[in-house]
Amino acid sequence: MIRLTTPITEDQIRQLKVGDEVLLNGRVVLSRDMGHKFMKEQKPEWLKPILENMVIYHCGPVVKKHEDGHYSFVAAGPTTSIREEPYQADVIDTYKVRGVIGKGGMGKKTSEGLQKTGAVYLHATGGAGSLLAERVKRVVDVKMLEEFGSPEAFWIIEVEDFPLVVTMDSHGGSLHELVAQQSQERAKALMA
Repeated sequence: MIRLTTPITEDQIRQLKVGDEVLLNGRVVLSRDMGHKFMKEQKPEWLKPILENMVIYHCGPVVKKHEDGHYSFVAAGPTTSIREEPYQADVIDTYKVRGVIGKGGMGKKTSEGLQKTGAVYLHATGGAGSLLAERVKRVVDVKMLEEFGSPEAFWIIEVEDFPLVVTMDSHGGSLHELVAQQSQERAKALMA
């Protein structure tokens, strides 16, 4: 098990390989479709110091607002990452993001972006949203809540021992591609 704490250096990321198990600590920034489109098209300068050497999490959380005004997460499961494929490589490069958390993996363009910038794709367990929410220790801030709504806002959270697996690395390795290739080979063998 590898423990990482944000901010993360490129050197730390380049040491990771597909299959490595990671416990992530520190700040993480949530972003989904609207946020990625916004980052690619608008390139807001105010986001650069928030995202540099950090991790983006593809997640539309279930959030509770308490009477005193603070927020807590009820569920924090990953959303399907492939929807961000048109944006992700550009976002990684522009903002120097070191990791992307989601489920299902991403495509060739993102893989190339991971290699170029020195970043990894980290798989979170789908269907475990309430358990993952227990690893969210606090909501630090939220940006664009009024503009995007709760599921699409930029939630900045602090996590502790958030369990992940590297499924795409900065060297071109992809567990998703490997599984697809082996499945196709097995299907062909069964049909022969």
